[in-house]
Amino acid sequence: MDTKIFLLMPLAFACEFIDSSLGMGYGTTLAPLLLLMGFEPLQVVPAILFSEFVSGITAAFFHHSLKNVNFHPSSKDFKVAAVLSLFAVVGVVVAVLVAIKLPPIVLKIFIGSIVITMGVVIFATFNRSPRFTWRKIAILGTIASFNKGMSGGGYGPLVMGGQLLSGIGVKNAVGITSFSEGVTCLVGIILYITFKPEIDWSLAPWLMAGAVLSVPFAAHTVKRIPEKKIKVIIAIVVIVLGGLTLYKALASA
Repeated sequence: MDTKIFLLMPLAFACEFIDSSLGMGYGTTLAPLLLLMGFEPLQVVPAILFSEFVSGITAAFFHHSLKNVNFHPSSKDFKVAAVLSLFAVVGVVVAVLVAIKLPPIVLKIFIGSIVITMGVVIFATFNRSPRFTWRKIAILGTIASFNKGMSGGGYGPLVMGGQLLSGIGVKNAVGITSFSEGVTCLVGIILYITFKPEIDWSLAPWLMAGAVLSVPFAAHTVKRIPEKKIKVIIAIVVIVLGGLTLYKALASA
């Protein structure tokens, strides 16, 4: 067995711990690492979608249990997650169907620029309460899921940043992102199985195991850290991830 396989669980554990704590960072961090290790894109992206589907739904359950978020069917949190998930279907379908045709550099520059802008705006509006609108949530769900289906990452920074700028509470946004991202990944999995049945899924079980093991630790971390501290960390991480995305796109141009 390839020795690189044994690195998959600890890598997935670390990336998912960050993701389930901050609502972002799993695919955005893990995908380029796996590509640098020599794995092929069509091994990496579907495997990340599979592992994040399982870990995302698991994280949503733990966040709800610890009252970081409220997923009762009548709650606002559940409705926001449902809208994000609904529009995620649109974004992922389009992403998978055009993945081969769209120049990756265009998408990377676009997403990187948006993510950096969101991080800056989060800092600029730190003590304000932005107005919530369902339109913002619908647009976020579509754009973020499109990026997820294309690259395996980039969903969390957009959705987390967008929710904070839409007036959603920090801890609520983390739980909502986990839930909606899980649904987004499930749609992507189904589409990849349908259109690329020959895909190699050998990485998926290892990534899933590492990711799921980290979830309870991450949920308890969110429970204990004050919201303002999480918000500052999220803003910094959003800007860094956006900057890295933009740098990689321009460097490969």
